Amino acid sequence: MPSARDRLEVILSRLAARAGDERVFTRLYQEVARAAADAADARRKAGVTLGPLDGMIVSIKDLFDVAGEPTTAGSDMLRTASPAPRDAAIVRRLRQAGAVILGKTNMTEFAFTAIGDNLHYGTPGNATDASLIPGGSSSGAGVAVGEGTSEISIGSDTGGSVRIPASLNGVVGFKPTARRVPRDGAFPLSTTLDSIGPLARSVAQCAAADAVMAGEEPALLVPASLAGLRVGIPRGVLFEETEGQVATAFDQCLRKVELAGARIADLSIDDLLADMRAATKRGTIAAMEGAEIHADWLTTGASVPVDPHVSGPLSRALAVPASVYMRTIRRRKALAAAMEERLASIDVLASPTTPIVAPSIVSMASDEALRGRAEGLLLRNTQVANQFDLCAISLPMPGTARPAGLMLMARSGHDHHLFRFAAAVEALLGRP
Repeated sequence: MPSARDRLEVILSRLAARAGDERVFTRLYQEVARAAADAADARRKAGVTLGPLDGMIVSIKDLFDVAGEPTTAGSDMLRTASPAPRDAAIVRRLRQAGAVILGKTNMTEFAFTAIGDNLHYGTPGNATDASLIPGGSSSGAGVAVGEGTSEISIGSDTGGSVRIPASLNGVVGFKPTARRVPRDGAFPLSTTLDSIGPLARSVAQCAAADAVMAGEEPALLVPASLAGLRVGIPRGVLFEETEGQVATAFDQCLRKVELAGARIADLSIDDLLADMRAATKRGTIAAMEGAEIHADWLTTGASVPVDPHVSGPLSRALAVPASVYMRTIRRRKALAAAMEERLASIDVLASPTTPIVAPSIVSMASDEALRGRAEGLLLRNTQVANQFDLCAISLPMPGTARPAGLMLMARSGHDHHLFRFAAAVEALLGRP
């Protein structure tokens, strides 16, 4: 494997060539990254390692604090915010593990919306076709891994914001059980639903990054046997309006997993999904909690323009009474417990990550009705893991003209099991 410095310089030269129209990264740390890469190479030469992330080229979403600079979270409003006094907890842990932090990646404003567009910093084009949306909110993270300008990207996932861009850009994306990874120094959207997860080219890379961020000792990832693996398929709402190529690819993946010895059976969760929809009818948890975070400027008016796709839903959620919010949180806890019980008979729940492939950026900008429908479909399957406090991973599915993901979900706290199952499925399907 080439040295960390050589790999870094290849990436930096690619970024320099498009410096006049950079939309994937919002900030680069060239000299700091070079120093970290050189240190990693020196350790390697001396036969010393800090672990599997030592010398890996990593980017972080533009909502993680880096000491000495404002955290803009994809918004013009925060360009002049006070500098962060210290690195975010996960940034400190990544540095301590020898990761070479290259820069910050673009995102949707305040981590809201799933399309991946940004009015202030530009919209990163999809890694496979720049005319297509990247998916959000960790838009730049998905594109950076997909195009090879990061070996690992760190994003946040509130309703699918790691897994949606992973699906649309053809990479692996992992959402942990939320409580496992500290969120100190990460600009919040929803204190209940936010989780921090990696995007990478392989399950093993995601598992290594997740372990470091969770403060665990990275261990060799040994794929589980697929023989006897119990896979539940939530036929029903999560399969409606699925594009033909996505449905076909999913069925082909399922057939391969079944031939490898897995036990596959339908497992309906539509009643729980309907109960969650009813509980969040007045306002989603993300919108209500986001409205509280942004209450000051929502009340007085923003000092600079804010994307109306962000300000609109937050403004409406601000009007929802506190009693409704408290009732929603209480109901969510009960429904998460019911989902835990429902999933006790299986190892993983499998579905398409996104029922559609990436539409064009132009179509999303020119047709509000089409945008609204696309956003609803992009979020529909992924948000289940956040709403019910599960862990989940998206793997690239072979056999589609444009990238689409296979999503595996597991019970709260079963992250390590999920990684082992996902590694086995990845080996069976092959990497793109």
